[in-house]
Amino acid sequence: MISSKSRLWCRILSAGLVVFLAVFSVLAEDDPNPDSPTPILISEAGSLRALATTQIKSGRGNWSKIKSPPFEINSRAVLYVTNLDLMAEEGANAFRVNVEDAKGRIYRFPVLDIQPLKGREWVYALTVELRDTLGFYAETAAEGDILVSVAWRGLASNRLRLGFGTSGGTIRDDAGAVSTPMPTSPIKNPVNDVEPNAVGYLYSGDRTRFLEQATFGPTPASDERIRRVGLRVWLAEQFDAPYPTNPYPDFPLMPNTPPDTCDGRSDPNSTPPNPVDTPPTCARDRYNMYPVQNWFFQEAFYGNAQLKHRVTLALGQFWVVSGVDTQQSSHMVAYHQRLSANAFGNYRTLMNDITLNPGMGNYLDMVRSTRQNPNENYAREILQLFSVGLFMLNQDGTLQRDNNNQPIPTYDQTTVNNFTKVLTGWTLCEVTGATCPNRTIGAPNYKDPMLLNQTNHNVEAKTLLDYPGAVSKNIAANTNGNVELQQALDNVFYHPNVAPFVSRILIQHLVTSDPTPAYVGRISAIFNNNGGGVRGDLKAVVKAILLDPEARGNVKTDPNYGKLREPVQLATNLLRHFGVRSASPGASPSDGYISPQTANMGQNIFYAPTVFNFYSPDYVVPGPGLNGPEFGILTTGTAINRTNFVNTMVFGQINGGSTNAPLGTSINLAEMQALAAADTTSNRLLDTLNTKMMHGTMTAQNKATMMTAVNAIVSTDPLGRARAAIYLVATSSQYQVQR
Repeated sequence: MISSKSRLWCRILSAGLVVFLAVFSVLAEDDPNPDSPTPILISEAGSLRALATTQIKSGRGNWSKIKSPPFEINSRAVLYVTNLDLMAEEGANAFRVNVEDAKGRIYRFPVLDIQPLKGREWVYALTVELRDTLGFYAETAAEGDILVSVAWRGLASNRLRLGFGTSGGTIRDDAGAVSTPMPTSPIKNPVNDVEPNAVGYLYSGDRTRFLEQATFGPTPASDERIRRVGLRVWLAEQFDAPYPTNPYPDFPLMPNTPPDTCDGRSDPNSTPPNPVDTPPTCARDRYNMYPVQNWFFQEAFYGNAQLKHRVTLALGQFWVVSGVDTQQSSHMVAYHQRLSANAFGNYRTLMNDITLNPGMGNYLDMVRSTRQNPNENYAREILQLFSVGLFMLNQDGTLQRDNNNQPIPTYDQTTVNNFTKVLTGWTLCEVTGATCPNRTIGAPNYKDPMLLNQTNHNVEAKTLLDYPGAVSKNIAANTNGNVELQQALDNVFYHPNVAPFVSRILIQHLVTSDPTPAYVGRISAIFNNNGGGVRGDLKAVVKAILLDPEARGNVKTDPNYGKLREPVQLATNLLRHFGVRSASPGASPSDGYISPQTANMGQNIFYAPTVFNFYSPDYVVPGPGLNGPEFGILTTGTAINRTNFVNTMVFGQINGGSTNAPLGTSINLAEMQALAAADTTSNRLLDTLNTKMMHGTMTAQNKATMMTAVNAIVSTDPLGRARAAIYLVATSSQYQVQR
């Protein structure tokens, strides 16, 4: 029998639970249902051959008697797909048809149209052109059946046969493939019946994926926070979070040291020199990216404003300033401060601030561009790399083409020449007084925006970018240079290419290297109008990128979806998973000195080799022909170094005690060691790593293979087992590709 006191506590707990659930419901309101349904490619009845026709059939026909013919190269075929839940404006550019032939060659067929069948609206007719986009068949004839599948929002359908040129051949069906005949009613999809606001353990896979996209790696604390408040509230918190958590490096003047020198003399021209009192690390700390790199990684490891740090990195990889040329660390800090200040601001403001930043002015020579000696470097790159690109784009990022099917150039050399004239006459801010508040006598001023010297500015009339409704296309002669600059930046900012150009690059850095045009188009629409009539709102753009249905979901099954973890992300994700700390005993933080390791993997942060960054956003992976920017720095050497980095961190550490690494870096394996000790079968260990690192996508075959290797280590060595398991997961291709 329950006492009155116990009943009272039950009522209190019950009331508390109701309040908690109510609060939780409010906090998680409007969070997206992460899982889209998986598309199903319809087959002939009792067959593993795709149901395909030359024209769209009526939904009310007798589908059991339809037999698919072989299709000629470059002809059109209609495939039939079900189990879709399309948004209002979602169309053909949201889909991809992937193909594999008997020789293992993989390519795509262009998707031309999609529409629901009349009378059977839960089935969609997908019209494709049987044109090999990679040109494999330019030299060889078609060889019979191919396997086709449909990809949508990162989810791949079943694969079915399709006759390409002829039917038959040697290709094998996928193991476990089953016939998927025309459904007579909509498929009941349990995923879509789940409350969209229920952000709980069910969606743990999507939470981990989200944290990989929006931070420098998941941690138990960040995962718990999102589980409690949902994605949208977490994003709102991040947008308002103070940045940085760890202050930027400071570079105070040293005793008896003139600004920006390390010679230790009060007068560098004196003979003999004064006694040297400069620290031996002065050159490293002032004329090297060492302090900025260490700060960057400490902020990535421990900073609270993870999203701003992540977006600033993304912006800095196409608005490039490199330590190769801008060698003083204080100058790089001043540049990074302008990037981070605008990460959630307006793109137009970012364009202005970076154009007038002395770091960029030095790197791309605008600070030296005068009326008598113009330099086109910045004029060219603000067009090609920072805003509009080389060719005209549709709003979904696809190329516009002329009547000869050739890309249409966005501008020509004359346009570059005119922008070059606009950008003449700027110099460092060295005026005494309030105009240049950060000026220091004897040191170049890289903190305040550059100033115009009108006498060095070209005052000719200029014609800029031409596009429908072009803003400030023509600049009149004898216009003040400051006015001209704002007109020129408006001319660029309102070009229709800017939205798809910027949207696609940010998607690539945060979510997936080869986004569908539909994804790019949705984000471009937000760039053009944030819902309140504002163009260029980066906060709205970042939010839309991360909440888009192509980004969200527990599992993405399309093998072409995702992105290779760039070295910085590979390192920080691994270390944050396992409580990154110093190398010495205790709980002290890492000193952040891991840049030599990421440099060995092809990404020495703040040292981009060219203005094109470490890799081009347009890099195409040889063979599959897919857009995969990060693969541009994956070589046999860097691939080995990626594995070596994992080995160093899992089986060892970056030792402290040296001048460059006073504290060192290590990871905490106590939790994994305890799991290995508690369950000698290694099941719990691998299941935990599957959840923590692979968001539940480890295949049974991979687990069995790893378990064999882990259990080869004696059970009395749980630390050895934990290390082996982490090493095998972190070096697997499934983990190396962020999906």
